[in-house]
Amino acid sequence: MKIKRLLAAVLSLAMGVSMMTACGSSDNSSKAEKDSSATENTQKHTNDPMTVTTAKDLVAQMKVGWSLGNTMDSTGGSGVDAETSWGNVETTKLMIDQVKDAGFNVFRLPVSWGTHMDENYTVDEAWMNRVQEIVDYGIDNGMFVILNTHHEEWYMPKKDRADKDIEQLKALWKQICDRFQGYDEHLIFEGVNEPRLRGEGNEWIGDAESREVVNQYAKAFVETVRASGGNNPNRCIMVTPYAASSSRQNMEALEVPQGDDKIIVSIHAYLPYSFALDTAGTDQYTSIDSSITTLFTDINEVFLSKGIPVIIGEFGSVNKANTEARVQCVKDYLSTAKQYGVPCCWWDNGTRIGNGENFGLLNRSEGGWYFPEIVDAIKETVNS
Repeated sequence: MKIKRLLAAVLSLAMGVSMMTACGSSDNSSKAEKDSSATENTQKHTNDPMTVTTAKDLVAQMKVGWSLGNTMDSTGGSGVDAETSWGNVETTKLMIDQVKDAGFNVFRLPVSWGTHMDENYTVDEAWMNRVQEIVDYGIDNGMFVILNTHHEEWYMPKKDRADKDIEQLKALWKQICDRFQGYDEHLIFEGVNEPRLRGEGNEWIGDAESREVVNQYAKAFVETVRASGGNNPNRCIMVTPYAASSSRQNMEALEVPQGDDKIIVSIHAYLPYSFALDTAGTDQYTSIDSSITTLFTDINEVFLSKGIPVIIGEFGSVNKANTEARVQCVKDYLSTAKQYGVPCCWWDNGTRIGNGENFGLLNRSEGGWYFPEIVDAIKETVNS
C-alpha cells in the first residue's frame, strides 16, 4: 500500500485486541502439538505434480483476487506475533474459505521477511512455517496464491546499495524457493513490492538510476527462482516496475526478462486517485473515469500487445461512507480490466473506519463482509 499505515494501525489496535478475543485466537495447544502440526505442514506439498503452462495461459484462468493486507506484512511485535501487531486477528482457514466462497480465485499473501531474518539472512523457521500454513489455506482451496516480499526496509534502489540488496534478495528467495519447490502451478512468486526511494521527494516517481536498480532486482529474482529445484524452473513468477507504478514512464522502463514465457508483470493502481486512495479526496464517483481507461490502454500497449500478461496486484477504494459510489467504481474498473484480460487483487487491510486507508471488506473477527454490495458487484462483474 502506498501510505504506510502507522496511524491506521494505532487507531485499530484497541479494536484488534477485542477482535482477537472474540475470534478465540488464543491457542492453548501444547508446544509438542504445535511442533507436530508445523512438521506435518512443511511436508504437505513436497512433490505436487505441476501442469507446465505459460504465464499468459495461467493468468487467463484467474478471475479476481483478494489480498490479506496488514497481517503477515506487519512489522511490529516479535516473531510470529507480528501477524497481529497491526491490529488484525490471527488468520484462519475459515477466513480464506469465505474469500473463496465469495468468488475470489486468487489469494495474494503479502509477507514482510526482513524483521524475521538474522545477520546471515536466515529466515526464522517459525515464521516460514506460519507463512506456509497460510499459503496452504489458499492452495487447499484450489486458489492461485501469490506470495511476495512486502514492507522490506532493507532494500533501497540506489546504485551504491544494489550489490548488498541483491545479495540479501537472492538469499531470501533461495530459502522461499527451497521451502515451496514442491508446490504446483497454483503458487506464484512475486519478487518485490513497490520498490522505491522510500522517504525521498521522488519516492513514487523515481529516476533513471533507481529504475535500473529495480531491473537488477528483477533479474536477480528471476535467476534465483529458475536456478532452484523442484517445480520452480517452470513456475510462473511476477516482476514489478519501479514502485509497482502504473505511470507510462515506469512501465516502459521495466526490463522483462527475455526468453521466459512464465513472467507476469505486477502493477498497482488505485484509481481514480482522489476517489480511491486519497483519504482527503472526493467521495463522489458517477461514471467511468478516464484514468481507468488510460491505465488499461497503457498496459495493453506496453505489455499485453507484446504477449506479456499483467496482474493488478493491488486496487480498491477507501471507505468514505459512499458504498453506492464504490460499487459503481469497482464495476467500471473490473469490467474494463476484464476486456483486456487483466485480473485484479483487492487490497483488504482489515480496517473500515478511522482516519487511515480503510479498504477492509472481510469481517475477520465475526465472519461475513462489511460491504456485501461491493463483494457482490465484484463477483457479478468478473462472472458476467
